[in-house]
Amino acid sequence: AEKGFIILGLSFFSGVFGVHALGAVLPNFVVTLVRFSVWGISTILVCLFWKTTIITAGRDKLLCLLTVLALLSFVWSEYPDFTSFNARDILMMTSFGLYFATRFSLKEQVQLVTCTLFIGSFLSTIVAVGLPSVGIHQADGIESHPGAWKGVYGHKNGLGSMMVLSALTFLALPKENSNLYKWSGLSFSLVLMLLSTSKTSLVLSLLLILLMVFYRNFRWKGKISVIFIDIGILILGCVALLIFTYWVELLTGLGRDPTLTGRTPLWGAALARLMERPLLGYGYAAFWAPKSKYAIEAGHAIGSGWVPPHAHNGLIDLLLDVGFIGLSLFLMSYFTTFAQALKRAYATRNPEDLWPLAYLTFLAMNNVTESYLMRLANLYWVLFITIVFTINQKSKFQKLTL
Repeated sequence: AEKGFIILGLSFFSGVFGVHALGAVLPNFVVTLVRFSVWGISTILVCLFWKTTIITAGRDKLLCLLTVLALLSFVWSEYPDFTSFNARDILMMTSFGLYFATRFSLKEQVQLVTCTLFIGSFLSTIVAVGLPSVGIHQADGIESHPGAWKGVYGHKNGLGSMMVLSALTFLALPKENSNLYKWSGLSFSLVLMLLSTSKTSLVLSLLLILLMVFYRNFRWKGKISVIFIDIGILILGCVALLIFTYWVELLTGLGRDPTLTGRTPLWGAALARLMERPLLGYGYAAFWAPKSKYAIEAGHAIGSGWVPPHAHNGLIDLLLDVGFIGLSLFLMSYFTTFAQALKRAYATRNPEDLWPLAYLTFLAMNNVTESYLMRLANLYWVLFITIVFTINQKSKFQKLTL
């Protein structure tokens, strides 16, 4: 029952029940029931195991402070009601991530995430073939991508991003899982990624799969110190950032315009406004609130008249929500966890121990041109919370001298 609940919750956070996915064909009360069931049950279970929950939450006090800061940001928000209403997403993600980290080991987490995304792959195929108006982009709207698969994730980039995660989890499956399941699931993920036509996902998957293959096959050959591995990962991350942000020629060759589809003027407008409230930002979700003058101004900067719903950059959105104080808390938590993930990946032959490092690398790269941190109820922040509270614990990996 617990595993079934986790799969339901992960599916919800991945966007399966969104208004542009299964939410378009399911009755509203079903979607509402799923939302509040995931929130309510996880909250009850966290309270039920309150002693373990407190111990788990204490593993990363910085992340706890960031969560509290976001929840209290209605105090300085220009749209306090909107901020307070959307803060329920933070509570939902935090309670679910805490429960997931408390009750399941890293091996079980990888297996459950893999199973969830495998189910999502099948549902995406069924919906795309049986209900193409829901599962495939049609030739309408401002942001039209006719023929691109979106499956049960509401958008082609959503499907592509989930399939990148799916590929990574299949590569990180524990040894006791069958090779047929592993390689068929990996192949299925790559096929759906191609059908989504998401170029960002294709480049991301290539870089991350190469990274995981390197760790699995070459880390034990020769005298490669962890310092050199760390430097290699950082260089790879820098190259990825250049690819997605500055290497105009390459991006233009992939079908993008030199301004990253209007992102650079959008970022400029958002950062200019940020300088007015650098420490605490504008409050959670307030900058992009409906009819917000800041969002309208950012839309004018693009020149299309379209009002953007977010900054298309996770770190910029985090800055707008909770300022440099919140960003500092996130970065300290992230890099502390990254160091522990690196130790764990270096110190074991178990494939599931590569998952935290692979996911944290994916999270950083994926938030360069998209906003996948605390915005709305999303799978990315849930998995980040889960990994942070799972890996930052006293274990044999922390006792190793590298």
